[in-house]
Amino acid sequence: MKSQQEKSFDNDNSNKNIINNQSNSIPINKKSVDYVIRSGIAGGISGSCAKTLIAPLDRIKILFQTSNPHYAKYSGSLVGLIQAAKHIGLNDGIRGFFQGHSVTLIRIFPYAAVKFVAYEQIRNVLIPSSSYETHWRRLASGSLAGLCSVFITYPLDLIRVRLAYVTEHKRVKLTNVVKKIYQEPASITLSSNNYIPNWFAHWCNFYRGYIPTVLGMIPYAGVSFFAHDLIHDIFKTPMFAKYCLEPLTESQKQLLIEKRQKKPLKVWAELISGGFAGIMSQTAAYPFEIIRRRLQVSTLSPNNMFTHKFQSISEIAAIIYKERGWRGFYVGLSIGYIKVTPMVACSFYVYERMKLYLGI
Repeated sequence: MKSQQEKSFDNDNSNKNIINNQSNSIPINKKSVDYVIRSGIAGGISGSCAKTLIAPLDRIKILFQTSNPHYAKYSGSLVGLIQAAKHIGLNDGIRGFFQGHSVTLIRIFPYAAVKFVAYEQIRNVLIPSSSYETHWRRLASGSLAGLCSVFITYPLDLIRVRLAYVTEHKRVKLTNVVKKIYQEPASITLSSNNYIPNWFAHWCNFYRGYIPTVLGMIPYAGVSFFAHDLIHDIFKTPMFAKYCLEPLTESQKQLLIEKRQKKPLKVWAELISGGFAGIMSQTAAYPFEIIRRRLQVSTLSPNNMFTHKFQSISEIAAIIYKERGWRGFYVGLSIGYIKVTPMVACSFYVYERMKLYLGI
């Protein structure tokens, strides 16, 4: 009777348990090219879907972060968020909410793909078995994976911000934006060095704001892993375990014991832990994001034309503090809170489904 219940459970869960059981019984070679390609595709598609879902909020957030003169008056409140959305709708229509989104998709697919692939490979090196698993090793795996993906795709993020910054019916070609960024004055440190070629100094313009991005990765990754593990531990306590843990059959429990894996949380519990981690990590790293956004448009005037003045991180930070005080480093954070939950939920759902369909 017990085995019949187990079979019916597996049938009700369709192909998911079949694939999971196959993957558990047959060791997966995560170093194989096939696994790298499949995990990259799964990560890329999940990232693209998540970014498309929150694209309108992302456009408004960028306008707030960069202190766009047409939208600065709306920043700082949820009412202002609604008013900014109305302004975009009246002036640019639906397309205005997705301005620069094509570049976002071009960037996010390789970004998410590289991030997931790099994390899996780096984690295999730093955590070859469960006995090596610690918070610090998880943090290092995530941080290094993030640095790899950011370095490869950062120029596309800069172009996306420039496109999103342009407002008031102005349409800018992607090629023109790329040319303008390259032609902008290079960093004084690079241009004054006789050993650095001029073309390389101008190519580095595409990495304007990269340093605060790297600096922000440290608190972002640290707080993210800490908050995620904290909620996981709370949900697995006796008080919450019966509500939060996924019900398993005896055969599935045996597989977990053999693999020395922990019992998985239910989908909603995973989403809550991921959403909470996203909110906490975004709060910790948000000032660096504000500085990064301002650096990315620092050479643009209110008329969206580039000037010949390059500003450093310290100069940008001083300007932000002078304009709005410490609150200036958290402009648009409320939008980030609103968008992080559906983004994490969408990314989690699509990634898990893609892993199922691709058999990994």
